[in-house]
Amino acid sequence: MNRWRAIGAGVLAGAVIGVAAVALAGYGDPATPPPKRPELPPAPRPALVIPPPEGLGRETGLTRWAPLRRPTPARAAPSSAARVLARLSTRTPERTAHPLPVVGRRADGSGRLWLRVRLPILPNGTLGWVPRRAVGGYELVRHRLVVDLGEYEATLLLGDREVFSAPVGIGQARWPTPRGEFIVRNRLERYQSPQYGPVAFGTSARSATLTDWPAGGFVGIHGTDRPDILPGEVSHGCIRLRNADILRLAELMPVGTPVVIR
Repeated sequence: MNRWRAIGAGVLAGAVIGVAAVALAGYGDPATPPPKRPELPPAPRPALVIPPPEGLGRETGLTRWAPLRRPTPARAAPSSAARVLARLSTRTPERTAHPLPVVGRRADGSGRLWLRVRLPILPNGTLGWVPRRAVGGYELVRHRLVVDLGEYEATLLLGDREVFSAPVGIGQARWPTPRGEFIVRNRLERYQSPQYGPVAFGTSARSATLTDWPAGGFVGIHGTDRPDILPGEVSHGCIRLRNADILRLAELMPVGTPVVIR
């Protein structure tokens, strides 16, 4: 009996070695496909990442604004009980739609969504909160206008690329052009005149002293009938360009463009 068991074990071992040799020989043959790997279940999809409440506008070279759809108070905190900083109208002093630069968002304790916006009030740079339902859909802008007061120069950027540059006139010492971050609120052509040139832009920048802007108190960007005095400190606070330059800028700069005056 032990002899037959030994013979059987030897036969089985030989069969296993033979099968292994055939398998190895076949695996190395290019004409023979390798054995299929067992199919694995699909990897789970990554969870949806919700941007942080203050995350709006973090994208490089991209800013958001939204038109105000109904009159609303801007508050010091995202709460209907917070102090009112300003009462905003749906129209600018020039009677155009009122765009608000959006820099953040947050939900209150009741789940109501609020937007943090730059306000067109003094002191410049004031931020406030408005209900999300008071404004329309987001508009995205990749342009940015940088006005360098020390160099008397305006530069329009598209992302990180310069697409326009021109000398400018700025406010005199007693009527300084304010520094800060603002927005182009409108494009105006009804003010065509020797003083304002063929086209003008209204901004959300406010002068603490005076401007020559028709709406009063706001800083405009416009042409001039005195290109010979540019660049320099020549205005009541507004930013003046040669007429040819303001026309070129009007071809490139959309409403809602952020304005950095430094």
